Amino acid sequence: MLHDLLPKAEAIGVLYDPNFPPAVDQLAALEKAAKTLALRLDIVSARHDVELDASLRSILEHRVSALLLTADPYFDTRRDRIIGFAAKNKLPAIYQFREYAVDGGLISYGPRITDSYRRAGVYVGQILNGAKPGDLPVLQPTNFDFVINLKTAKALGLVVPAGLISFADEVIE
Repeated sequence: MLHDLLPKAEAIGVLYDPNFPPAVDQLAALEKAAKTLALRLDIVSARHDVELDASLRSILEHRVSALLLTADPYFDTRRDRIIGFAAKNKLPAIYQFREYAVDGGLISYGPRITDSYRRAGVYVGQILNGAKPGDLPVLQPTNFDFVINLKTAKALGLVVPAGLISFADEVIE
């Protein structure tokens, strides 16, 4: 999606948390996609606030065209700070949950967090009714939201292609 928005971009900064187990798979998928698109990924990690500050500075030093934030609960707790960094530095960014775009991020694409919470509640109900946790199936998200914040795009001086807008589940104007 960043490639569709910024087709001339040569490098994307990727922020990930090596303490978050799914990060390994996320990075592998990103590296595969980057190879296909002939993009360079500048991957930086952050496990805590001091590292986050250093990693964000590093992203600027690498002169990337955009930022991709991997899925991570730690980053969710620093959402305003990361969105603010991207806005201050006029750096287009894509995030994991729609709440990022609602809060001023440019683009978000990821599972509906409300569906995950609802499913967790159903699991808790089943366990309270006697189900054994090991007998319950592992479920993957099935609903994903693609949100574009056109206010943020305008502030960044970006024109979002009509094709990308037509693909969006939600457009914030």
